[in-house]
Amino acid sequence: MAWQRPDHRQPDELRPIHFQRQFTRYAAGSVLAHCGHTQVLCTASVSEEVPGWMKGKGKGWLTAEYRMLPGATHTRKSREVMKLSGRTQEIQRLIGRSLRAALDMEALGERLITIDADVLQADGGTRTTSIMGAYVALADAIASLIQSGVLTASPLRHQIAAISVGLLEGEPFLDLNYPEDFAADIDFNIVMNEKLEFIELQGTAEAGGFNRKQLDAMLDYAEKGIGEVMQRQQAAFKS
Repeated sequence: MAWQRPDHRQPDELRPIHFQRQFTRYAAGSVLAHCGHTQVLCTASVSEEVPGWMKGKGKGWLTAEYRMLPGATHTRKSREVMKLSGRTQEIQRLIGRSLRAALDMEALGERLITIDADVLQADGGTRTTSIMGAYVALADAIASLIQSGVLTASPLRHQIAAISVGLLEGEPFLDLNYPEDFAADIDFNIVMNEKLEFIELQGTAEAGGFNRKQLDAMLDYAEKGIGEVMQRQQAAFKS
């Protein structure tokens, strides 16, 4: 029996995606990113001091922190205070790597950008929603540095977006929500730039394996989905 999507989307259809910019007052860039029922608050903060190991190199740096708030899921999730889970560490490293791929660090100069991604509500795709929202927050932070005269030119070199794909009942599906992510035999998280070049592919078989034809079908869906996410990011800048 073919998989029936809980929200009745087509296999290659994204959930509703939109970005509420300038969501908070004090961060250089802040966005509430919505992907279906998943909501992530993404902020970009700028410091004029780089980590010690970067001092004197004439380059900047970007790092990321990711947290899921206690009320983000059906049952309360305890705060990670003294020790981060392996999942949290892995996701924040993914967000950092993805957003660093957008920047020319020499053009940024010796300053640090910190991305914070806080999941307010989780329904699958929290890491991909964090990345797509964090790019919008990063772009706004860079724009604020240019407007204030701190930078004379933008260090942004690429647009970055991410999406999930997976196999359910042997067929590819785009942008998995929680029930689909839970049921998927194969799931991937894919990050790309505006040239549709891969920044990162994270994929694993939860049950069985997958063949080259199925992989190609998932990548085709990912390219389509990321192109549409980027259109929504660009539309957000015009709103």
